[in-house]
Amino acid sequence: MTGSGTVSLSVVDAWWRAANYLSVGQIYLLADPLRERPLVPADIKPRLLGHWGTTPALNLVWAHLNKLIVERGTDVIYLAGPGHGGPGVVANAWLDGTYSELFPQIPLDATGRDRLFRQFSFPGGIPSHAAPETPGSINEGGELGYSLVHAYGAVLDNPSLVAACVIGDGEAETATLATSWHLNKFLDPASDGAVLPILNLNGYKIANPTILARIPESELTALFRGYGYSPRIVAGGFDGEDPMAVHERFQAALAEALTDIEAIQALARSGGLFERPAWPMIVLKTPKGWTGPKVVDGLPVENTWRAHQVPLSGVRDNPEHLAQLEQWLREYRPEELFDADGRPSELLDALRPEGELRMSANPHANGGLLRQTLSLPPLEPHAVDLSEGRGAVVEPTRQLGRWLREIIRDNPDDFRLFGPDEVASNRLDDVYDVTAKQWEGEVLETDEHLARDGRVIEMLSENLAQGLLEGYLLTGRHGLFTSYEAFIHIVDSMFNQYAKWLESSAKVPWRRSVSSFTYLLSSHVWRQDHNGFSHQDPGFLDHVVNKQASIVRVYLPPDANTLLVTAEHCFTTVDKINVIVAGKQPTASLLSLEEARTHGARGASVWEWAGTERPGEEPEVVVAAAGDIPTVEAMAAVQILRTEIPDLAVRFVNVVDLMRLQDSAEHPHGLDSEAFDTLFTPDKPVIFAFHGYPALIHRLTYRRTNHANLHVRGFKEMGTTTTPFDMLMMNDLDRFRLVMDVIRRVPRLATAYAALSQRMDDERAAHRAYTRSHGEDMPDVQGSAGLPLRAAEGPDAAGADPGTSADF
Repeated sequence: MTGSGTVSLSVVDAWWRAANYLSVGQIYLLADPLRERPLVPADIKPRLLGHWGTTPALNLVWAHLNKLIVERGTDVIYLAGPGHGGPGVVANAWLDGTYSELFPQIPLDATGRDRLFRQFSFPGGIPSHAAPETPGSINEGGELGYSLVHAYGAVLDNPSLVAACVIGDGEAETATLATSWHLNKFLDPASDGAVLPILNLNGYKIANPTILARIPESELTALFRGYGYSPRIVAGGFDGEDPMAVHERFQAALAEALTDIEAIQALARSGGLFERPAWPMIVLKTPKGWTGPKVVDGLPVENTWRAHQVPLSGVRDNPEHLAQLEQWLREYRPEELFDADGRPSELLDALRPEGELRMSANPHANGGLLRQTLSLPPLEPHAVDLSEGRGAVVEPTRQLGRWLREIIRDNPDDFRLFGPDEVASNRLDDVYDVTAKQWEGEVLETDEHLARDGRVIEMLSENLAQGLLEGYLLTGRHGLFTSYEAFIHIVDSMFNQYAKWLESSAKVPWRRSVSSFTYLLSSHVWRQDHNGFSHQDPGFLDHVVNKQASIVRVYLPPDANTLLVTAEHCFTTVDKINVIVAGKQPTASLLSLEEARTHGARGASVWEWAGTERPGEEPEVVVAAAGDIPTVEAMAAVQILRTEIPDLAVRFVNVVDLMRLQDSAEHPHGLDSEAFDTLFTPDKPVIFAFHGYPALIHRLTYRRTNHANLHVRGFKEMGTTTTPFDMLMMNDLDRFRLVMDVIRRVPRLATAYAALSQRMDDERAAHRAYTRSHGEDMPDVQGSAGLPLRAAEGPDAAGADPGTSADF
């Protein structure tokens, strides 16, 4: 009924009551018998799961937003921060009609209502949160704290969109949410949409009061004014107050807030806004569990922590509780809200927006509907030229940054780069040739690359960088998150939740694919020698591979050209989480662009030019590597062996797609057993130099035929402030240790080359002593020293095909 004029608050109240009725029914009932008879114990679910306490306020906000949309035609998405209020969001999606459109088995009638009730938090049904199965949701809210940052990510480059974000006062105590208030300093009113935060103070968490509900109102408003907002407070529903009075006050506050948003945007878009605006926000104070049972078993429930989940917990076995539940439901006057066939009353039609203006049907909340293919410029102008031979020393992420500059130039409205103050540190600052860092705060003469509109957002919070990109991707756009490797652990839990979102979304037929979330982790463990132990941790990879194989991908490009083709691939994928680990320090370039494409497609391959194999003969040992620095050390080790044991046949294998190591039955990128054995042999020693913790390689390969002969070197939690090569020696990943490992593992060498092994140990001691006296590494282990650098030998130089493609 969009554009049909003013909607009466009595209709708003009816919608609110209908949503509350449906919410209670979902929590308690297997079906809805009240249109025919009283409740009996058999009507009650055997397990009562759900959260009532936050739901009435969520329903109130939805009903009033509908009024605003119908009257003004505003484009609004709804984020339920208290995600436990899932029954409310589902109820409103059903009243909207969207739920029945997307789930035809749950029609908009009595049968559908029965099925709606039964499925909630029921085996084979739907979750209790605002999950991917919930129409209109981009924020599950099961793990609290991410609603506001998702809202801000959603409105970037969406100038007509308003993200109405309901924030629970318990959620407001989380670290991510508490920091998210500062995101108004990054919102450009000229080119971005608007976020309307609605902080619901119902006073309680599970068993404790909330902080913001127990501070003086003057302190509360001062807090949000200090954050840069213009707060307005609506309080009501206490001590039996008529809900109509609350409707009047909230409607006035909401209309005023939208008017303020429209005025700010109009002024900015006409060029008349020169200061950061004070965006409106609403503090909505309502009782927890409003309209529910006030007293149960002689104890107060409404407006206490007891209303948090299920206020009446013994309904099946306690006749008094059953009677209270029936009275509770009937107080909503369902006979006014649903017709004889169980359909929503015609009275509610006036409050139902049309088509995609329904918040449950808004395409921004199903971003794949809006997603456009990213325009990717050619890599060739940014690739390292190896026509004169391998070994050109470059900063790999610098080369990537130059390509990202072109991506931003060619995609000015739907690609963004997010990071915690590390874009320049990670050598991506060439992007500032074509864009700036978006910044709405004060700008000083000494500042660089700051502007009100920019494609880069940096704030010293990995959580906010993660959340902004999630919101941006879920609304149909593209982007990249760059961070120091060690500190990406800060978002471990957010990564978990987003992976779960993608895993669940894949099972929802109407959810359209969104661009993959890609991490670029640099300043990594092997080049954090200057910052020390606190900055040395490659363990995010171990965390990532816990998630479903359909979602996660891990890439360890060995040089700049392979990094370019890896990034190109990642930006073409959907519904994945890609993790790229690449160094920013000067590193030898090993593969031409064509070779890098071949190697990337294979995921793991033999580099014949780096080994000492003889055609037609089996190798005696395999030296493998994954990661840029491990690759350099492994190659250098092979060159020592080439010189010292010239008759030793060494196969050199490089792995860029880590999941190729897993069995194809476990991961879609995995090699099957035959291909794996062809590459790594079924019975020869394998010395594996790995970027991360060695146990991860064993975990990925434990089913392999030759696992017993696999010996991995990697980071073993030995770190400090020292030189790069000393770091490698501390963790036994240096070239000399790898030579010693080969001598030890190849049966004919252990005794015959004991002297060489001893000499390698002496080299380690000498190199360590050099660092102590000179403060730097010996020249023979810096840059490309010790590597087999010959002219590139064409597309086949990246090695023999190990089997099926990794779809790279």
